[in-house]
Amino acid sequence: MDWFYSFPHMNDGSLSALRNAIDDGFRGFTRSYGDAIEGLFQPLQAFLIWAERLLTGTPWPVVLLVIAGLAWLASRSWPIVLGAVATLLIIGWFDMWTDTMRTISMIFVCTVIAVVIGLPLGILMARSDRLSRIITPVLDVMQTMPSFVYLIPVVMLLGIGRVPGVIAVVIYALPPIIRLTNLGIRQVDRETLEAARAFGSSPWQLLKKVQLPLALPTIMAGMNQTIMMALAMVVIASMIGVQGLGQPVLRAINNQYFTLGLFNGLAIVGIAIMFDRVTQAYGRRLQKHQEAMHD
Repeated sequence: MDWFYSFPHMNDGSLSALRNAIDDGFRGFTRSYGDAIEGLFQPLQAFLIWAERLLTGTPWPVVLLVIAGLAWLASRSWPIVLGAVATLLIIGWFDMWTDTMRTISMIFVCTVIAVVIGLPLGILMARSDRLSRIITPVLDVMQTMPSFVYLIPVVMLLGIGRVPGVIAVVIYALPPIIRLTNLGIRQVDRETLEAARAFGSSPWQLLKKVQLPLALPTIMAGMNQTIMMALAMVVIASMIGVQGLGQPVLRAINNQYFTLGLFNGLAIVGIAIMFDRVTQAYGRRLQKHQEAMHD
């Protein structure tokens, strides 16, 4: 009756042979094409270095004014602006300014890449049910796969450093912007679309002047979630050399430095709250604007 209690499975020898074949194939691929693949990501490396040098090299009062200005333009809310400024001042007072700027530069680069990839994919999914059925399971895997797993193939291909960390973060943070772009465009009122077609709008004009503007609040919600998920990967990405607030947290875990981990962890939380409030406020403003236009 052992067969009844033990699930039928591949024998150990065959399973080991299969694993070894896959591992050897991936190692061979890495040795053969690793340098060429690494060369493809040189522009990303340059973008990362530029963003980091821009934020770390700019005097802190200028950075503070720029962030306050962006928060005001997005939210039109003084409490949110003052909250963002206070958060950054406290972070700087606790001597975490440079690491915070490195983290913000990484989040900025990851968000730009996610939008550049996710927005067109979401639009294509909204236009094609077949493509949506193909991509949706891939997004499910990307969202449910443990984040540590992303690091294995990326590190084997590209080694340790900023670029593999950013790639892993983008893979983890990409699904929300794709899903919510698709959802936002699909939820655009059919009567509005029919009216635009009746006035002779081409598919491109329909997308640019009707669908994207009406879907923008939902797309902004997707961007908000993408930023939050990217920030959630900060500590994990620090394991493969991404500099920022994640590295002190990792060092605190390894050496049992309670206050170091607590302060840097709270800094990550503060940045997350700041981004969340600003992007949510901007999304609400867009929503009110669209409702006013409909009225």
